[in-house]
Amino acid sequence: MSGLAYAGNVYEVKYKSETDVKVFVVDYKSEADLNVYVAEYKSQGKDKDEFWYYLKYKSKADFTIFFVDYKNEADLKVFFVKNKSEAGWNKSNEFRGRLR
Repeated sequence: MSGLAYAGNVYEVKYKSETDVKVFVVDYKSEADLNVYVAEYKSQGKDKDEFWYYLKYKSKADFTIFFVDYKNEADLKVFFVKNKSEAGWNKSNEFRGRLR
């Protein structure tokens, strides 16, 4: 992870072996380690783990993700929220402060 100054500039990889973080999407906000807001602009969530901006190129990403099918495979459980104010950490996680 490169640690740029912007929000979680993320790239979704095709293979689990290529990823920095294995992610599982939960059904309920309360189940998530992190509630994620998908940013419209790269600069929207400077220094915030909870704002993800999807990039087209892996080389520009702060970190890569791979969505897993089973909760027990995940490094991080997320729930995608519609409002910026709902985004944030629910639970302690080894990736807290590192997704930026």
